[in-house]
Amino acid sequence: MPVEPRNDASPTSPSKRLIVLSGPSGVGKSTVVKEIRRRHPEVWLSVSVTTRAPRPGETDGVEYHFVSDEEFDRLVAEGQLLEWAEFSGNRYGTPRRPVVERLAGGDPVLLEIELQGARQVRENMPDAYLVFLAPPSWDELVRRLTGRGTESPEVIRRRLDTARVELAAEKEFDTTLVNTSVRDVCDELLALMFAPSV
Repeated sequence: MPVEPRNDASPTSPSKRLIVLSGPSGVGKSTVVKEIRRRHPEVWLSVSVTTRAPRPGETDGVEYHFVSDEEFDRLVAEGQLLEWAEFSGNRYGTPRRPVVERLAGGDPVLLEIELQGARQVRENMPDAYLVFLAPPSWDELVRRLTGRGTESPEVIRRRLDTARVELAAEKEFDTTLVNTSVRDVCDELLALMFAPSV
């Protein structure tokens, strides 16, 4: 599906090297990111820190840096996080220094974060290009969330409540991509990331 960036996307940004991908839980952000990294390993993906426990198959330092509440408090207090937010009872954050260093070195950077974090990045780095990943439909999002089998009904209910709020924030983003095809979404994201300067 064609991408139509909103008119308020910053025309003075030297490039869209910092892409922020956000959207409701279960929409497929992680799947899209894995495919982009498979096809273009030169795209640097920021690894977030989180206080939640690892899911089966996750490795510390790969999907997330898993830290204690005390360690997360220290990172926040020392200003070491570009953004952070609480989601479904756990905290997530993006380490600031690696992002700044990669951008300074000219590398394309991809952040996969939640709505609160995307808003903070917008404030801290106005040249960031925010992409909202939307589900094909609400029913499909519900199916994806309930089909995981990794969370309790109460956690799923909280995720769906949060998803309603997140979907309402779509207009805050520069571009919306509907995740009907992982390949198509990846193509659109890569086109944005490697577009000539405007």
